[in-house]
Amino acid sequence: MKRLITLLFPLLFIYSCKSGADAIPSDTSFEREVLKIAFGSCNDTERGNLLWDDILALEPDLWIWGGDNVYADTDNMQELQEYYSALKSVPGYKALDAVTPVIGTWDDHDYGLNDGGAEFAARKASQQVFLDFMGVSESSPRRQQEGVYAAHNYATGKGSVKVLVLDTRYFRSELMADPSGDKRYVPHDQTDGTILGEAQWAWLESELQNSRADFNILVSSIQVLSGVHGFETWGNFPHEVSRLMGIIAESGARGVIVFSGDRHISEFSRTDSRPLRYPLVDFTSSGLTHAYRSFKGEPNPFRIGEVIAVESFGWVTLDLANRRATFQTRGDGNKVLLELIQNY
Repeated sequence: MKRLITLLFPLLFIYSCKSGADAIPSDTSFEREVLKIAFGSCNDTERGNLLWDDILALEPDLWIWGGDNVYADTDNMQELQEYYSALKSVPGYKALDAVTPVIGTWDDHDYGLNDGGAEFAARKASQQVFLDFMGVSESSPRRQQEGVYAAHNYATGKGSVKVLVLDTRYFRSELMADPSGDKRYVPHDQTDGTILGEAQWAWLESELQNSRADFNILVSSIQVLSGVHGFETWGNFPHEVSRLMGIIAESGARGVIVFSGDRHISEFSRTDSRPLRYPLVDFTSSGLTHAYRSFKGEPNPFRIGEVIAVESFGWVTLDLANRRATFQTRGDGNKVLLELIQNY
């Protein structure tokens, strides 16, 4: 196991007006100081998942789907429903779902189109099937909203955690293929493309500006910080990355953390570049059932530690009393493969 520890001294004068969780409407309340979160992505039900028993054994307070929850790649909604039904019938996941709150987002394969975005004709219908899978009420405003983004609040005896689930598919502009063929995609050279769309951007900015949570988790199906590998990433829209960093900094939101998936590898990325007031960690956890085992390396200037290229899931403990986050990549048998500790 590789262990990395980093310290950040809190800017109390900046955040003094954003303390406490007592005024935050909560999805769930926990009478403890440490919130335990498990998350993962890239789950092909036809391959089998050896990690459900390990996840269940840890007794997480919350399970977060990071996308590619099933591998459907279809615009046939009956087929998509069948994939979700198959997942719900898997004994390990069924046991977890029975005792653990479940939230999350989608990525391209459960959205319905490989590397797909706003051009996917069946996106509205696919959204309803996804919300069915997530157990969202028929009367929920999310049924009328375009996109699957949502906010969830969790209160503990020592503070609170806000989870902002992003939708990086529904509104995303067309990607730019690499004309040289060296990579799959290259960054946009103009500022008119989008990942989140204006409605979701306005929602995200409001959620962060008004957050009094001690930790604010952004769930992005694709990587935010690692942006030069040539696959799907926020880095394909550099102006959107800049916009996100600006909103995080200007909001004054405390303890912002990114969870991401998609890549079939697990790694920690971190930046403390301006305008951010503290290090931003992007914890990539992928994949649950199949990993990029032939991984030979790729550039990531923000990487901290090694790349894990075996099946794994993310395990995060948030110590509300001490403002400390512990990030772990765990494999079969609950083996800790990589660890990062960040104090806020």
